[in-house]
Amino acid sequence: MSMVLAEDRDCLKAIALMGGIREPVFISSQTLAEVLETSPQTASRRLKSLEGQRFISRAINPDGQHITVTKEGEDELRREYAEYCRLFSHEGGHYSLPGIVISGLGEGRYYMSLEPYKKQFLRHLGFEPYPGTLNLRLSGADIPTRKKLDALTWVVVHGFSAEGRTFGEVRCLPCRINDIPCGIVVPGRSHYPEDIVEVIAPVGLRDALGVKEGDKAVIEVAYD
Repeated sequence: MSMVLAEDRDCLKAIALMGGIREPVFISSQTLAEVLETSPQTASRRLKSLEGQRFISRAINPDGQHITVTKEGEDELRREYAEYCRLFSHEGGHYSLPGIVISGLGEGRYYMSLEPYKKQFLRHLGFEPYPGTLNLRLSGADIPTRKKLDALTWVVVHGFSAEGRTFGEVRCLPCRINDIPCGIVVPGRSHYPEDIVEVIAPVGLRDALGVKEGDKAVIEVAYD
């Protein structure tokens, strides 16, 4: 459960509803105060708090400020959305995410062989990842489904330091391809193209699925 103050979250939602998701929106302290039904001084404190948590970025002018909800702020709103979904959903379901097999940068083989990552994936997913990932490119029509996955509960694989290097946090969502348990992985420090999905599994997926570059594979994600 997020520890963000309710007042901060209400302010963040107000900015997002004004059009501030990923794009700057011009807001005066007076206008924001009226929306939040509070004083301009309190609204200003809320903005400073959100900026300190990196949920917003802003450029301050004499007559107001341009405010943008950051990726971190959007993630916080999605977490709240996921909590409401779990609260009011009585039946589970699943998402299907078809994609075309493409070649990655080859970095997955190295990162999935690192012992601290392997141990955490084993604990959270029930398997040690094969040293390599399967990369899929989504069609434009399937990107909205990919975005819905962000509202689900992701596993956090913590970063670590080794051999003078720092390895970042990774988010992971359990899934399946055919009958093979898998996990969608998103490096915490990366801004992935929205049409690319990277998948880990206990086996080499290309061989196990019998697919090659340009073939189709379908990820299945179940949710409660």
